[in-house]
Amino acid sequence: MSAGVSAGVGEVLPRDAWDILQHTKDAVLVDVRSSAEWTFVGKPDLDQLGKGVLFVEWASFPGMTPNPSFTDDLSKALEGAAPSHLFFMCRSGVRSLNAARAMSQVFTARGEQVACINVQEGFEGDLDAQKHRGGKSGWKARGLPWKQS
Repeated sequence: MSAGVSAGVGEVLPRDAWDILQHTKDAVLVDVRSSAEWTFVGKPDLDQLGKGVLFVEWASFPGMTPNPSFTDDLSKALEGAAPSHLFFMCRSGVRSLNAARAMSQVFTARGEQVACINVQEGFEGDLDAQKHRGGKSGWKARGLPWKQS
């Protein structure tokens, strides 16, 4: 497994995130990409784990304007629960790392022990030689379940 998954901010690869989501009942995946990305690129699918994915934009398309209410929106989506593991995913792992850091601060301020974990490589991963995403690394390229609208 990649970097730690204790309280605070950690990072794991997509397969590690899947394994923890599969074996940890209260682990939650948050997709922080924009609604345009969810619609046109696809979404991670946790149906076979009996779980859903929370979708909360970190920034909105087209200008990628930061969502000033991200932490409040995610707190509402969690319905007051403080999961043991909260995974954050974006396109390639940058926005989601910032989201994990922001939520870690919120949980720390509340005195809650939640491992906020960035999914390295994100949903689509790095660009390949043809400058395409989704085939070299990331959730999709690692063969993990996903779906499109």
